[in-house]
Amino acid sequence: MDFRRLPNRRPFTPTYLSTACLLSITLGAFAQSARIPPTPPSIDAKIDSLVDTLNQVRTPTTVALAPDGKSLAWAMNTTQGSELHLVPLASDGSPKPDDPERLLSPDTAADPTNRHPGICSASHPAWSPDGKQLAFLSPCSQADNHWQPTTQDDVFVWTPATNAVRKLTSLYGEVSSLQWSPDGKSIAFLYVEGATRRPGALDAMKPWSGVIGEDGIEVQHLAALDLTSGHFYLDNLDAKLHVYEFTWAPDSKSIAYVAASAPGENNWWVAKLYTDRSPVEACNGRCFPKLVFDPHTTPGPLHNLQIAVPRFSPDGKQIAFIGGLMSDQGATGGDIYLIPATGLPAGAEPQNLTPNRPASPAYIAWLTDTYLGLTEHLGGSTHITAIDTHNGKDLHALNLTLPETIIAGTDTMSISIAHHSTKAALIRQSFNSPPEVWAGPITYLRQVTHLNDTLHPTWGKAESIDYTNAGLHLQGWLLYPAEYNPAKKYPLIVSVHGGPSSAVTPRWPSATYGPVPFSALGYFVFLPNPRGSFGQGEKFTQANVRDFGSGDLSDILAGVDALEKRFPIDTHREGITGWSYGGYMTLFAVTQTTRFHAAVAGAGIANWQSYYGENSIDQWILPFFGATAYDDPAIYAKSSPITYIKQAKTPTLLVVGDRDGECPAPQSFEFWHALRAQGIKTQLVVYPAEGHRFTDPNHQRDVLKRALAWFETEMPAK
Repeated sequence: MDFRRLPNRRPFTPTYLSTACLLSITLGAFAQSARIPPTPPSIDAKIDSLVDTLNQVRTPTTVALAPDGKSLAWAMNTTQGSELHLVPLASDGSPKPDDPERLLSPDTAADPTNRHPGICSASHPAWSPDGKQLAFLSPCSQADNHWQPTTQDDVFVWTPATNAVRKLTSLYGEVSSLQWSPDGKSIAFLYVEGATRRPGALDAMKPWSGVIGEDGIEVQHLAALDLTSGHFYLDNLDAKLHVYEFTWAPDSKSIAYVAASAPGENNWWVAKLYTDRSPVEACNGRCFPKLVFDPHTTPGPLHNLQIAVPRFSPDGKQIAFIGGLMSDQGATGGDIYLIPATGLPAGAEPQNLTPNRPASPAYIAWLTDTYLGLTEHLGGSTHITAIDTHNGKDLHALNLTLPETIIAGTDTMSISIAHHSTKAALIRQSFNSPPEVWAGPITYLRQVTHLNDTLHPTWGKAESIDYTNAGLHLQGWLLYPAEYNPAKKYPLIVSVHGGPSSAVTPRWPSATYGPVPFSALGYFVFLPNPRGSFGQGEKFTQANVRDFGSGDLSDILAGVDALEKRFPIDTHREGITGWSYGGYMTLFAVTQTTRFHAAVAGAGIANWQSYYGENSIDQWILPFFGATAYDDPAIYAKSSPITYIKQAKTPTLLVVGDRDGECPAPQSFEFWHALRAQGIKTQLVVYPAEGHRFTDPNHQRDVLKRALAWFETEMPAK
């Protein structure tokens, strides 16, 4: 069954190079050739060995548990593409020893004994409600009875009973978030027709060219396949809403979704909740959404805040979602709310199921008509439980806390749950355990994969650190130096997380920039969760509103004070680093204190006033500052590192991508220029064609080696 092919449009391509683009090219050459500060050969060898070790980890990306809990599909990226594995499970969630796993792709489906990847990759599995079919994405096409890999993901469906695979689409654009309708007759997904880049603020922005804010705008639509008629539909063609996430109603006739006007990377922070008829209903792609909740008009605590993870109740009468102060799409945390599926009466507020909860729910899924399952940040750990929607009380029979990071798909802390069950599948990892797939009853999970059994930490142990400051209970993680000897003194690196609405939870390191490599090279590493973080409730998350920098820095320094009293730390060899908001905090810290002897700021922010007019995501700032930079410039200046630049004395390395839309390169230029003008040792490295999240492995490796070398050079052992 082949659905309608979309027009074969050319990607948006600028016809000329702007001054900014030419500057990027020049800086790109500088990034490649800039000299890394010299370090002893033994350290260089150790860094190379560490990076090679980090590159050996095999990381699962998504898992999907069949509705009956008897089969598991999971995907993993490799150098050849994504592999899709199928695992039969025993009743306890462990793999069946007499029924080994197989690999599935369009060109291998016919062979039920296949153990080897085909020429086509496969990813993003999604089971039909009856478990009799599995949808997945694959960049593959068939010609003359031969499968060939392509560059375009399309939707495929595999039927286990016959081992038959059908290609359902011939698309041209970005595809994500496959979801079956509850009746199994349709598959909906998110789709950017003719996409020239991945949607979202983390990826590299397009080079500045053309009419800014008008040319090359791409809209992520809700799309659907009617498996009965063979038709393909795009919703909201008239409304032109950019859809971020969605959920089916139990009757399969309508959908709820979080959406905002384009451009999508900027407007998630002002998104609203809509309901609409299913795109496959008789509206021919011209359905009109109904607004059911607007955070900007609600009179309650969600006023002007963010919403995520909508979920229809099993009877279809209510919609649950998570709402709160969130600084990044995909980094979810807040309270759990309920509204009628038809919307709230004028002036009414949504029902808060978790007021004053000392944790930050991040993912929800209905388990029964009454109980809503959830995963949440609890301090720096992950907590899994369920709450009674009638009284907000936890289900004590379902209570699991893991000092780990978990995920099952694209949503933060997501898990895949069998139908009407507490059986689940998820990916688990920590500082000491590399990522693996687990499945089974939530309180008795069994390990399914053994991808990384040969990998062992070359860094020190991790310990949760609790302390207080200004009446707040605070938590962070401390990584010990490798081969720790309490009789010796060690340097300390403070690594501040991004967000600020986020939290450090334990995870196995990758070869990208992060805190763990410092531990492997003999440093204590402190990873604080200061005020503004998830993990201690919404009041704690909102504690840095209109107070960026000062309160959170006070919490961080109090943590360092506590560590110095307990551990053999060389106070003359303390440094600070971070990326994004962590990069901002690094720049702010070196203008407030001289206790740090070296700093590395990744994608930092130097001047909130100029930043407001430079970035591609200005909507995120308003809930934190309460006004625009034009209406209240004083509050922006108060939190800007550049305001206090005359106090800076610390040698500082700055690194940034030249197409970063979240924390644009001019912010790093501004701080670098100011330090250089005052004779403070500094270096700025700009990486070509990189956004907020670096994707080029050579750049990832270069940043890591450069930062490690900077600390070794500026904080040498005596």
